[in-house]
Amino acid sequence: MAARILRAMVTLTSLLVAVLLAAVAVFVVSSVIHMALPMHKSDMKGLPQEDLILDALRKAGVTAGEHMIPWCASMKEMDSEAMKQKWDRGPTGTLIIRPAGGLAMGRALTQWFLLSIVISLFVAYTLSLVLKPGAPDVFRVASSVAFLGYGFGSATNSVWKSVPWGTTWKFVFDALLYALATGAVFAWMWPAA
Repeated sequence: MAARILRAMVTLTSLLVAVLLAAVAVFVVSSVIHMALPMHKSDMKGLPQEDLILDALRKAGVTAGEHMIPWCASMKEMDSEAMKQKWDRGPTGTLIIRPAGGLAMGRALTQWFLLSIVISLFVAYTLSLVLKPGAPDVFRVASSVAFLGYGFGSATNSVWKSVPWGTTWKFVFDALLYALATGAVFAWMWPAA
């Protein structure tokens, strides 16, 4: 009886190669999207008088991190007349400052690959819970779960940080491609009945 139950299940460990291959596939697809296609070239803009603004930020001692402007430390302060005037006067926004030296591309790519592994692990976990060996719906379920993992994290930036929705929809489209690649790998690697 126990042997029959085990044959009817797909273990998470049996999907580890698929997890890694799905992460590699997503890494390749994202590399093509961001290096070969012009789709994301307009996602960000430069500041006017950039040198003047950079000098002012250095002089003010702004450190690496995420900063909100204008900043208030409490809800009570947010309701103050002075804060309301700052918000009305503008500009308002979120400012992300990286450490000096620029974007550490190797570190960012490593983190992206690790995130892809984590998402693929959740895809594998979900598949192992709901599908048996030889199941016909692997591509559909894997793609759906992967799409949730890749697709909607950037939407919160449009909601709370005023990132243009056009930028978010581009990242959602990217997520669709990542999900399709993930689904294809899991469908290909899924154990037979």
